[in-house]
Amino acid sequence: MRLALIGLAALGLTANAVSAAAQPKVIELTQVPCQFLESEGGKDRGFKSAKAADCEAINAKNGKQRVAESKTIELKPGKYLFKVTNKNVPYELGFWLRGESRVDRARLPSVSGGGLTTGKTQDYAIELKAGSYVYSCPLNPTPDYKLVVK
Repeated sequence: MRLALIGLAALGLTANAVSAAAQPKVIELTQVPCQFLESEGGKDRGFKSAKAADCEAINAKNGKQRVAESKTIELKPGKYLFKVTNKNVPYELGFWLRGESRVDRARLPSVSGGGLTTGKTQDYAIELKAGSYVYSCPLNPTPDYKLVVK
């Protein structure tokens, strides 16, 4: 251990700096009925949903426009922890981050999971590579919001 610390010191690094560099960056996302708040500029559109079909109908009307107006998340390659919260959606939600196109899905990492009951926050860890991604919730059907890693 002492030899390792001496080696780090020779490089001008401390054990704390190395430890901090290894920590994933945290991205917080909040789901409300039919949308992710942060993706839509923090604007809660006040949608009401008791089941997935409600969001499907809402998104059929305005989902494409909302995605066009939404903020694309831009990140650098590296380790990330997506902290996703179910805020006031009365049924179980999930999260799915994947490559945007069929080719991207085959070559880029993805992460998904469910179990997000009302008020719960869940973590999704992933190491992102350069490319184009989308993220959504298939259970609270949201639009496919964009994320770019470069």
